Amino acid sequence: MRRRPSAKWLIIVGIAGLSAADHRGWLTGPAADDRARYQGVECVVTYVADGDTFDVDLPDGRKATTRIRLWGVDCPETAHGDGATSAYFGEIAKDFVTEHLLGRRVRLALDPNRAPRDKYGRLLSFVYLPDTGEMLNEVLVQEGLAYADRRFDHAFKLRFQTLEKRAAREEVGLWADVQEKQMPAWRQRMLKAGVIR
Repeated sequence: MRRRPSAKWLIIVGIAGLSAADHRGWLTGPAADDRARYQGVECVVTYVADGDTFDVDLPDGRKATTRIRLWGVDCPETAHGDGATSAYFGEIAKDFVTEHLLGRRVRLALDPNRAPRDKYGRLLSFVYLPDTGEMLNEVLVQEGLAYADRRFDHAFKLRFQTLEKRAAREEVGLWADVQEKQMPAWRQRMLKAGVIR
């Protein structure tokens, strides 16, 4: 005969479940704190690591700056470390962002439907240029400096894909002569699988 779980056991399981949900930011905690701290905030770009990754002048825990990763786009990588080489168009994307953002104000917008951090602790954000109102993520795809990242859902996924198709059709930026083997590994896999045409 099966015994019913005791009330004590159910309480322990319930608390553990709430703790896990809270740890993932579903209730309160880090995700809620990030939304309160960053959503709609204007800040200044202090360092550009890549076309889609840079630091802003907002403290992040013990760090003096917050690392931002543009959400929904993927710029080609630049070289980091000894012997590394930049991906095709990586330096051009980085130079574009450096020229247009370094030392300038931007406004952050977080996706309300996902955790605000990636596995590296970077803040995932759509970034707006206050002087023009343009979204940097969108501009990078439109100018052929970034791929529309199809791996994750977000509010602008279809918009970014449409802009990417137009840039590719018009051979803008990297689309003028990029070869499949020069694309990010995730995109090559999707092409081979027929997910992207």
